Amino acid sequence: MEEVETPEELLTKQHRKEKKDLQATIQSMKNAVPKNDKKRRKQLVEDVGKLEAELNQKHEEELKQLNNNEDGDEVDSIANGVEKLDLDNEEPKEAKQSRTSKAQKRRDKKAALEKERESRIAEAEVENLSGFRHQEGVKLSLKLAERQLQIKEISSDGHCMYRAVEDQLRGCGHAFSLAQLRALTAQHMRSHADDFLPFLTNPNSGDMYSAGEFEKYCGDVESTAAWGGQLELRALTRVLQMPIEVIQAESPTVVIGEEYHKAPIMLIYMRHAYGLGEHYNSVEPLSEAAKDEES
Repeated sequence: MEEVETPEELLTKQHRKEKKDLQATIQSMKNAVPKNDKKRRKQLVEDVGKLEAELNQKHEEELKQLNNNEDGDEVDSIANGVEKLDLDNEEPKEAKQSRTSKAQKRRDKKAALEKERESRIAEAEVENLSGFRHQEGVKLSLKLAERQLQIKEISSDGHCMYRAVEDQLRGCGHAFSLAQLRALTAQHMRSHADDFLPFLTNPNSGDMYSAGEFEKYCGDVESTAAWGGQLELRALTRVLQMPIEVIQAESPTVVIGEEYHKAPIMLIYMRHAYGLGEHYNSVEPLSEAAKDEES
C-alpha cells in the first residue's frame, strides 16, 4: 500500500521546489548584469534580498498556518471523542489509540522540523564566524579600537556613503542634508567634467562616457539612490574643502583631499558587508563597555 504523505511533508516539498526555482531566477538575474556595472550590481543585491525575504516570510507564514490548523484538528478530534463517549457511554479502545497515535506523530514531526531549523541556524552562525564578513568586522574593530573608535552602522539603501558623510559632518557641527550632499557632488562633477570623465567608461563597450552618458550619470548622483564611490568622494572633498579618510580592513587607510589641512572626516569601507554589494559606515567614539573589554 502506497504511503500517503503528511501535510508537513507536502509543504516541505513545495518549499524546496520554490527555493530551487528562486535560486534559478536569481542566477539568471546575476548572469544578465555585467560584473563591472557597479550600479546595476548594487540594485541586483537589493532585488535579490527582497525576493529572498519575501519567500522566507511566505514559507514562515505557511508553516505557522499549518501548525495552527494541526492544533485545531487535534482539539476537534478530542472534542468529538468526548461527545461520542457522552452519547455511547463507551468508545472502542482501538479508535482511541489510533487518534492518540496520529496526534503523537504530528507532534513528533513538528519537533523534528524545529530541531532541524535550530540546527541550520547553528550551522549558519558557525559559517558566519569563519566567513569574510565576520573576519572583516573583527579586523576593522581592532583598527578602530587603537584610535578609541568603533563602527557606527549606516543603513544600506544606496545612500550609505552620503549618509556616512552626513553623519560625520553633523558631528563636526556642519549641517548638510543627504539631498544637499548629492546635489553639490553632481554640480561639482558637471562643472569639472575633465577631472571625472576619463574615469567613467561604458560597461558594455569599454569606451569613455559620452557627454550625454556623463550627464545622465550626474543626474543619477543627484536624484537617485545611485551608489557612491571614490569619484564622488573626490568631488565631496573639494566641495567641503576638507579631507575624507577611508578606513578598510584589508588595505591601508586612504585619505582623499590631503591638500586640505583640516581634521578629516572618517568613513568605514566594507567590502563584504552585504553579499554582492559594498557598503560605507560612519565611526563614533568607543563606548565605555567596549573600553572595558579592551582593558
